[in-house]
Formats: sequence, structure tokens, C-alpha cells
Amino acid sequence: MAWAILLGSAVLEAVWATALGFSDGLTRPVPTVVFLVFCVLSLVGLAQAMRSIPIGTAYAVWTGLGAVLTVLWAVVTGTEVLTPLKALFLLGIIACAAGLKLTTRTPAAD
Repeated sequence: MAWAILLGSAVLEAVWATALGFSDGLTRPVPTVVFLVFCVLSLVGLAQAMRSIPIGTAYAVWTGLGAVLTVLWAVVTGTEVLTPLKALFLLGIIACAAGLKLTTRTPAAD
């Protein structure tokens, strides 16, 4: 369950990172509120996941997957271009996160 929470928190991280970009330096009210709400929810999920996933692994997966999702959202919405090299590096981040999952032992069977 901790890994599912961690993945959900990575999705929430992508939401708040995107909202932060749209907030124009926290000067636009709606994106700023979205940023604040989703940032807190993402951190709560990360903290919950860290109860059974080692901190280094949880944080690396959270930031890595959150970054990948943020870039992919920017590509889908047309604010960023996906080049072959960028795709390769994003796949590398995903592979590293999967590797951390496969090599991490947690107390509970997640």
C-alpha cells in the first residue's frame, strides 16, 4: 500500500509543480491555491509512504516520477517539446525508480 501512496503522491507533485509554473511567481490566486493544496497533499502522502519505505528511496522515487509526469504533462499540453534524447532520459528516470522499487525491502508486503 505504501508504494501506491507514493505513486499517488508523485502524481500530486506533478500537479503542484505545474500549478507553480502557472502561478506567475505565486501572484495568480487560482494556480497559487492549487499549488498550496496539492503540495500539502503530496507531502502528506510522501510522509505516509516513508513510514515503511526508506526515506532515500521514497524521496528519489517521488521526485523522479513527479518530474517525469510534469514533463509529460508539459509535452501533452504543448508547452514543451519531447525530443528523442529527452524521452531517453525520462525513460532512464523511470527505470531507476523501478530499480529502486525492485531492490527495496520494506517491512510490509507492498
